[in-house]
Amino acid sequence: MTIAHWPACERPREKLLECGAAALSDAELLAVFLRVGAAGKSAVDLARELMHRFGSLTALFASEPGALAGIKGMGTAKYAQLQAIPELARRALAESLRLPTGFDSRAAVHSYLRLTLASLPHEVFLCLFLDPRNRMIACEELFRGTLTRTAVYPREVARQALMHNAAGVIVAHNHPSGTTAPSQSDVHLTRELARTLELIDVHLLDHFIVAGQEIRSLAECCDRLPGL
Repeated sequence: MTIAHWPACERPREKLLECGAAALSDAELLAVFLRVGAAGKSAVDLARELMHRFGSLTALFASEPGALAGIKGMGTAKYAQLQAIPELARRALAESLRLPTGFDSRAAVHSYLRLTLASLPHEVFLCLFLDPRNRMIACEELFRGTLTRTAVYPREVARQALMHNAAGVIVAHNHPSGTTAPSQSDVHLTRELARTLELIDVHLLDHFIVAGQEIRSLAECCDRLPGL
């Protein structure tokens, strides 16, 4: 039976309009984006198959095109749709962080960093440059590394902060290994960054480590960082 023949209260799109997006399961939300399934299976069936195959939305969105091979109904067009979902979310969150109250919401910052870093297979070091009202001026990937290590140069972070005329900086990097526990080098780097930025009157507001859906603040681990 196709979705069109389902009771209205069970159709994902109608259910969303009636009850709101939060009322839908992950598979039902995916089905709204996919719109159609394939011969012999509805969009909801296809979405459930994807969730079963990948185990999570994060893994699905991070998948390569070849990972969808063999799933009937998943071609390049639907792969493009899946790639668009997290990118739209990232851009919407970035817009909110540029509002006067953007960084008053710690949850928005966490969500933005998770969407940007959580699924990457290699370490990336990001800098969020802020104006005097803590609105985001820019977010830049300054350094990229391997699975376990990234070389970071505080002087380059300071140079970019001056270029953006930033008053504050939030930095973040991911741990593809899966743990947010900071290493001694992470702690040392955070202190060095804080000292270097303090010399040019720029405050290091925090340093976050992202591993999957977990995120840790080093400001809570390093109790003597200038400006934290």
